[in-house]
Amino acid sequence: MLIALAFILLMFWAMASDIASMTISNRLCLALAAVFPFAALAYGLSSTEIGVHALTGALALALTFALFSLNWMGGGDAKLIAATALWFGPTQDLSNYLLFASLIGGALTLFILVARAVRQPTTGLVFLDRLLTPSVGIPYGVALGSAAIAVFLTGRWGQSLGL
Repeated sequence: MLIALAFILLMFWAMASDIASMTISNRLCLALAAVFPFAALAYGLSSTEIGVHALTGALALALTFALFSLNWMGGGDAKLIAATALWFGPTQDLSNYLLFASLIGGALTLFILVARAVRQPTTGLVFLDRLLTPSVGIPYGVALGSAAIAVFLTGRWGQSLGL
């Protein structure tokens, strides 16, 4: 249960950090990756399964960094997706995560674009004014973290915890 709490808290940290500063730290993504082997062993994944999860995370990192190099996504988002792919492996949970992140991210983007159209960045709250500035990106870590928590709790990991 402590491992599940670590995963969820790290995802909340990613969301809060992306909203506050438009960054997702390397340390956060490394912490997610570092906790995974303990979770895998605690929940009885075989060494082969652990290796396949690691390969999935590595492939996700390669793909998302290719997208980052094309300026299609942020570097923090790329690392967070890869760390999350490590946890979910090549399972339905990974597909659900990517689908939910896309849907939540689309809704978040529309919400922020509408807010930018009707509100000037003069609220006095630094993070909110930054979000309302048209030239600033979208804190997609919110969508990635939300989707990860939802899939973690309802997918294979949540079932193994009896949730």
